[in-house]
Amino acid sequence: MKKITLLFCLLLSGLVNANNNTNMKEQKDNLELATFGAGCFWCVEAIFQELNGVDKVVSGYMGGGEKPTYKEVCTGETGHAEVCQITYDPTIINFEELLEVFWQVHDPTTLNRQGADVGTQYRSSIFYHSEEQKMLSESIKTKLNESGAWDSPVITEITAKSKFYKAEDYHQNYFNSNSNQPYCSMVIKPKQEKFKKAFKQKLKKQ
Repeated sequence: MKKITLLFCLLLSGLVNANNNTNMKEQKDNLELATFGAGCFWCVEAIFQELNGVDKVVSGYMGGGEKPTYKEVCTGETGHAEVCQITYDPTIINFEELLEVFWQVHDPTTLNRQGADVGTQYRSSIFYHSEEQKMLSESIKTKLNESGAWDSPVITEITAKSKFYKAEDYHQNYFNSNSNQPYCSMVIKPKQEKFKKAFKQKLKKQ
């Protein structure tokens, strides 16, 4: 995959100062949602949690029927994608910047697959929450394909949000709670480290 950071810069504020309860409430009122599917939600969560301006990341399911369980979603027959719902402050990090991260931290050219994770639940997907998010997602996807950023076309599914189902509690904050687990150390950690090098200016202060 070719580097696409410069392209995003070509395509394409201040932190709200919460000195009192009123300002804090205003800041919370300004938060927006983005919902992305980019393979296993453990990986996606571990990456977006690190971004400055992201308030919280919740792993879950979207795109299928009612009240799915992880076991059911893993069959690939429920219509759901594993997604992360990201609550963010657009005065610190905007939707275009989230898209930049989204498209760089997974392979959006493979159908229903990320690495060894195979199935419709792992599809590359953007569930937009507004017409602006839809427009930006479709526009940038088109430009990425026109630019030849990847050897194969971007096939990311862009569709309106549907009901979000929060995944079971043991899936939340998974990498931070299970960093020594083999999948975390062999798959998530290398991906997270690569992301941190590419987006070091956008990370939360430690």
